[in-house]
Amino acid sequence: MKKNIAIIMGGYSSEYEISLKSGNVVYNSLNTDRYDAYRIHVFKDKWVYVDEDDKEFPVDKNDFSVTVNDHKITFDCVFNAIHGSPGEDGYMQAYFKLWGLPQTSCNMYQAALTFNKRDLLATLKPYGIKTAESYYINLGDKIDEKAIVAKVGLPCFVKANKAGSSFGISKVYKKEDLKAAIEKSFKEDDEIIIEQFLDGVEVSVGVISYRGKVTVLPITEIVSENDFFDYAAKYEGKSQEITPARISEDYANKVRAQAKKIYEVLGMTGFSRSEFIFKNDEPYLLEMNTVPGLTKESILPQQAAAAGISMEDLFSNAIEEAMKN
Repeated sequence: MKKNIAIIMGGYSSEYEISLKSGNVVYNSLNTDRYDAYRIHVFKDKWVYVDEDDKEFPVDKNDFSVTVNDHKITFDCVFNAIHGSPGEDGYMQAYFKLWGLPQTSCNMYQAALTFNKRDLLATLKPYGIKTAESYYINLGDKIDEKAIVAKVGLPCFVKANKAGSSFGISKVYKKEDLKAAIEKSFKEDDEIIIEQFLDGVEVSVGVISYRGKVTVLPITEIVSENDFFDYAAKYEGKSQEITPARISEDYANKVRAQAKKIYEVLGMTGFSRSEFIFKNDEPYLLEMNTVPGLTKESILPQQAAAAGISMEDLFSNAIEEAMKN
């Protein structure tokens, strides 16, 4: 008997357009002999099922069901394709946990922790995970440019603490430009992390639960045409994403081990994609994504393909793993 799969997409953040693309890729990739897929758009002002004719039907949040032509539809599993809030920060995970409804991303605590860059890095440091020097600012704090430069140096990166797809991020070369970069980040979040610039090879490592086993996917080397791996580099083709990465076997072994260790230490499930930069021959963690992009341009599907895993298999496996757990 076919399973009903709700693919949630959209969200409340600047990443909603990318999420809609990811969700539609999942929708178009699932095996229709095994699954009946439903596109569920989640926005602040509405949760709706969108049919093939783009007609909208409201979601009943009391039990996460949809009624179409007097027929009530419930779901066997939720495929989470929401980047940013509320799909990547724990809110949707908690909601589905209360209903006992399987969903494909990690659990609530892991989602909330990994979405908060500052908390994630602080949690992993005792486990020997190397990270860049950093400086924190909250909305309303006094901005002390001299103290920032003394801590992290120049150039540095100013980032929104809880945002993805490089929204709210700037590379700053001069102390005089810090305030403008901080204001840009505050448009995305009320917490900021300012990090030391690490000059080295940047790689992205996908780790998934595949057929019951923690699996590290082939490593991707990121070579941006821009000053760093920003939105245009990620989604407008202004970067080279080379899989497998052109790094030594020693580098590859080190970063694979670190990515797998992070996944296991945090008790992760579902997809993850971690970004690292090599400094002094060691991988330094930048951040971790638990609902990574799933468009055809996205890194994780490229890595899966290099491992011989098709899009259909990648997504079906995520659903089966979620329902098994």
